[in-house]
Amino acid sequence: MCDTCGCQSEDEATYKKPGDTNHDHTHSHPLRHVLDVNRDLLHDNDLMAERNRGFFEARKIMAINLVSSPGSGKTTLLEKTISALHKDIRFFVIAGDQNTLNDATRIEKTGTEVIQINTGTGCHLDAEMVHMAIRKLDPPRNTLLVIENVGNLVCPALFDLGETKRIVMISVTEGEDKPVKYPHMFKSSDVCIVNKTDLLPHLDFDLAQLRGNIKKVNHQMKVFELSALKGEGLQQWLKWLTAQKTP
Repeated sequence: MCDTCGCQSEDEATYKKPGDTNHDHTHSHPLRHVLDVNRDLLHDNDLMAERNRGFFEARKIMAINLVSSPGSGKTTLLEKTISALHKDIRFFVIAGDQNTLNDATRIEKTGTEVIQINTGTGCHLDAEMVHMAIRKLDPPRNTLLVIENVGNLVCPALFDLGETKRIVMISVTEGEDKPVKYPHMFKSSDVCIVNKTDLLPHLDFDLAQLRGNIKKVNHQMKVFELSALKGEGLQQWLKWLTAQKTP
């Protein structure tokens, strides 16, 4: 069991690529040990995150930790982003979910190398899970790694994965109050993507109120408003990402 949030049964996390037939190999959770009461519960995770960060920096890999609640459209955004930029940027993807290979299978169809981490009852990815995944993917220098985290706006906020940028994604179907209801996620993120803007004519949703709530929590946050499905507003996001990846 995770000592921080109580999730995940013993040895549940599995690492899979689309087409794998043997899914029996598992890896233990990095925070399963007896802790001194004075020790930071996230100490081991932070040490592994620094190890990941050193790997990314040494290979000049931009690593994005993409977080959201379930159903915000992370995988659709990834599909559209990879399809638009694959000629200029080489992508690798770690997809996190409690179960299934659904997202990894979708990403694989773009021609991108991807590995799925199934966390069982776990509600987040942690730094050791990412470390194990990047050992399998072995992304080369000057590439872009996207870590599609488990859909959850609470626990993933606590876990540094060693990422270069943390990007939180919400959809207009979720309500304008998400930044103030889940402030730690928004405080710890660099960018907010507001997705499904094509649905605004059909919703009682106030974009100005959402922007105000974001500024209350993180006034430096970059915000992109777009429809990943329809492509509306996507160019600004693609332009920003390309600029971040360009030396």
